[in-house]
Amino acid sequence: MKILRFLPIALLFVFSCSTPKKEKLEEGKWLAQLQVQDNEVLPFTFAVNYKDANVISIQVFNADEVIEVDEINLKNDSITIKMPVFEGYLKGKFTATEITGSFIKESLDRVVPFKAVFNNDASRFKIGKTPSKNVTGIWETVFSPNTTNSYIAKGIFKQVDAKVTGTFRTTTGDYRYLEGVMEGDSLRLSTFDGAHAFLFTAKVTDSVLAGTFYSGNHFKEPFFAKRNEAYELPADTTLTYLNKGYKKLNFSFPDVNNKTVSLSDEAYLNKVVIVQIMGTWCPNCLDETKFLTQFLKEYKNEDLEIVSLAFEYAKTKESAFNKIKRLKEKVGVKYPILLAQYGNSSKEQAQQKLPMLNHILSYPTTILIDKSGDVRKIHTGFNGPATGEKYTEFKADFTNTVNSLLKEKSTK
Repeated sequence: MKILRFLPIALLFVFSCSTPKKEKLEEGKWLAQLQVQDNEVLPFTFAVNYKDANVISIQVFNADEVIEVDEINLKNDSITIKMPVFEGYLKGKFTATEITGSFIKESLDRVVPFKAVFNNDASRFKIGKTPSKNVTGIWETVFSPNTTNSYIAKGIFKQVDAKVTGTFRTTTGDYRYLEGVMEGDSLRLSTFDGAHAFLFTAKVTDSVLAGTFYSGNHFKEPFFAKRNEAYELPADTTLTYLNKGYKKLNFSFPDVNNKTVSLSDEAYLNKVVIVQIMGTWCPNCLDETKFLTQFLKEYKNEDLEIVSLAFEYAKTKESAFNKIKRLKEKVGVKYPILLAQYGNSSKEQAQQKLPMLNHILSYPTTILIDKSGDVRKIHTGFNGPATGEKYTEFKADFTNTVNSLLKEKSTK
């Protein structure tokens, strides 16, 4: 009888010793590094926060940008961190102070190894040498110079001590929030947002940058830049235009309820219509979608409509619609986003679906249509909040154009 009396206590002791303590990520700042080409690492920082004992959130930092991440799944020693809107996610094994795994984009079959460690004092880049150069200013830039893939850009940077922030603007958009350091005469910049995983490295003289741009571990290209405070890119309203003989835009694509939507529908007749050509995978498109969503809230007008045409590289129609629904939910989009293409985001195939345009040079491309159904202005690309003054200028010009179109009467 004495043995039976102590049996429950013994069983409780065995159970307690055999149940491993569940690991918990340390709260605070972490440094992550993605493995790209040439033995280079692409760093970014994030913070782990606990709203309560069981609810975790993460903030990813890129210069002035803070990305709030709330889709985090922990199971035993496995973790999945799904970035907002975009399909990219981080997946791996974790302890309280370390995560080892991969950054994955399934639709493109891309896997990039990464490691993150807890360190409240961690900086994005280590600084071993005092800066010997200062890159503050405007840089006239060419990527892949002297090749058929060459394209121009405008570097816009600000350096305070060793820290550098800024971006590259191109004719099709900007490279968003870049953050890095000047170490001696070496410049290093990076950004990570779940779609972009960019690293820029360069040697700097007083008037020249010569470096390499890495995108994940699947692409790299050289770039060359020279100081030019007066440099400006071609106007973003001159690059995409209607082919000769066209005045209007026409399309018919399904919405998330699989209902076909056309500009000839009654909902768009005698109204100013903003048509956005975009993809849910595109960070510049996300910046513009946030802008358009807020614009529609502030400029409520029964004569104004917005509709987006999504060109998705999701492999199935169902998957493409799921990505559209997720974007609408995360950003709060109230206007229709139609599925124009899935399986790839080919600009050539996109242009075939919209043959009235000379080409589709960029995602996003935004078309402003007057109350008579005529195309009045086309913006190629989007200069987002990382471009500072350019973004402010765009918002003012866009607002003035829409207000002007709203005042006009239909000639139909």
